[in-house]
Amino acid sequence: MPRLLVLLSAVCFGTTGTAQALGPDAAPLTVGATRIAVGGLLLLLVARAVPAAPAGWPRRELGVIAAAIAVYQLAFFAAVDRTGVAVGTVVALGSAPAITGLAGRLLDGEPLTARWARATALACGGLLLLVHGGGGASVDAPGVMLAVVAGSGYAAYTILAKRLLRLGHAPERVMAASFALGAVLLVPVLIAGDMSWLGTGDGLAMALFLGGIPTALAYVLFARGLRHLTPGETATLTLAEPLTAAGLGVLVLGERPGAVAAAGAALVLAGLLALALPARGRALPGAATAAA
Repeated sequence: MPRLLVLLSAVCFGTTGTAQALGPDAAPLTVGATRIAVGGLLLLLVARAVPAAPAGWPRRELGVIAAAIAVYQLAFFAAVDRTGVAVGTVVALGSAPAITGLAGRLLDGEPLTARWARATALACGGLLLLVHGGGGASVDAPGVMLAVVAGSGYAAYTILAKRLLRLGHAPERVMAASFALGAVLLVPVLIAGDMSWLGTGDGLAMALFLGGIPTALAYVLFARGLRHLTPGETATLTLAEPLTAAGLGVLVLGERPGAVAAAGAALVLAGLLALALPARGRALPGAATAAA
């Protein structure tokens, strides 16, 4: 069940691109900041119905989580702007599971299994084919570094959110506190950017959808799954996001991926199934026993 929750969250994440494509023209940075602001507000409303568990919050961890959310949003969009959607997506999403798994092992002693390593390698290889299947892409060194920063931000967020969940905080409250603070950090983007699109009906609908489905709902599902999984496993399972985005591109936007992209989608799916389906994995040397 936890793996299914994370996969469902990734499906929600994967609707972001299609929603933006169907919405009005708007700067990606302002769309990302608005998404976090609306999602944070909705999460705060949801969290009010959830009883508080431990008294107080670890301020340092919560502050770093909020900063990681803001960094991921800004670094990812900046990376895509510099080096293109293909390379930016491959490096950011492809690096996140490896960084998350290794950092979780080094910082918190989270287990790394051979099964996780195989599934991650398979899914990331498929992601490379999936994103590049549409054509060539240029590589910009600063853009690649920004994409790695985005992947690192995602890793920091996942690992520290896991710590808060381990302390007994409810998933809804962890997400609400994280995104509310992240939204505060992104206020300058909203002030400096062109927000005229938000005054249109289509713009408001896009903002509500992005804040509600791929943010509030998705991250509650994500946190509920993360509570029972390692950060590395969780990050790998969220690679269902680009797979969902590609499927919606075909069904909704009329995109026609080539054979290479189709093969990549199959590899991503195979990697996700290898990790999501029940099986016994043997931990890599030195790894601790996986948590239930």
